[in-house]
Amino acid sequence: MNLENLVRKNIQQMQPYSCARDEFKGIASVYLDANENPYNSPFNRYPDPMQWDLKCKISDIKNVPTQSIFLGNGSDEAIDLLYRAFCEPRVDNVVAIEPTYGMYKVCAAVNDVEYRKVLLDENFLFRADELLTACDTNTKLIWICSPNNPTGNSMKRLEITKLIAGFNGIIVLDEAYIDFSSEESYVGMLQKFPNLVILQTMSKAWGSAALRLGMAFASPEVISILNKIKYPYNINLLTQQKALTTLRNPSVYKKHIRLLLKERDELINNLKNLPFVQYTYPTDANFVLVKVDNATAIYEYLVSKSIIVRNRTNVTLCLDCLRITVGTPRENDILFENLRKFSE
Repeated sequence: MNLENLVRKNIQQMQPYSCARDEFKGIASVYLDANENPYNSPFNRYPDPMQWDLKCKISDIKNVPTQSIFLGNGSDEAIDLLYRAFCEPRVDNVVAIEPTYGMYKVCAAVNDVEYRKVLLDENFLFRADELLTACDTNTKLIWICSPNNPTGNSMKRLEITKLIAGFNGIIVLDEAYIDFSSEESYVGMLQKFPNLVILQTMSKAWGSAALRLGMAFASPEVISILNKIKYPYNINLLTQQKALTTLRNPSVYKKHIRLLLKERDELINNLKNLPFVQYTYPTDANFVLVKVDNATAIYEYLVSKSIIVRNRTNVTLCLDCLRITVGTPRENDILFENLRKFSE
């Protein structure tokens, strides 16, 4: 991979915004550089623009160098920045599996970049050769979500590796649900594959969706490009502090994963016993995709009972499918109580 051939020319040539907090490393006794109000500490000060304390903690947990970590306002910020860094509007294109997470397509539209979809097979799996065939000289990114959303299944490791090795652009592997999977993360493969970008998040297994903290792991060269074009203070102080507190309590994170995996098995077993359920798809995530007789009717019934699931019937290959997140035992009991009433 030749990174210079992938990065947009204007991004290569631009001078990033620079603040004194970038230039000065350490703790000063007097801060008179950023026109801040000197009162109402600590909220009067701009947060660390590079989030070094938080990155050091993530580095310890993920075994990834801090220089290979980018933190964004949710994974969506990293998704958008990858388009802005590598894709020339109305010239370049990206390739993605279908169905998958909808923000890849939304960000392509926002950035005026052609979005090429390659359908998964009947088992919601892809073949690397089919994705590579969809590429041309202007294909800069390939999007893979594993475990996938909304299908829940993990992609075959052999095909992922074949895809990374066979593509001269950037492979973005979204591992938002990897903590619920028996499959191993690709984070350990970053040094082997310099064209690999891995997305993870605090929103799912860490139970911190309200923090809006996404993580991107990649080579230091790719991370430096994302840092170059991000907004200066993209992660606020409260998010950084709360994320650090959460990451310092891994026992809670591990406990919640055990509980959710147990409830996931219970959820699947109960769904299979409902007369209108045709099939529950295999899942490595904290949700289940289930095919039913009439997804819209069931969805609307649950809404009338103030129970919200996701109706995926209009998504490619997901006709009459509902996506149901694993909740607490009490939430799952309420769901099944109402689903049983619907079937009566």
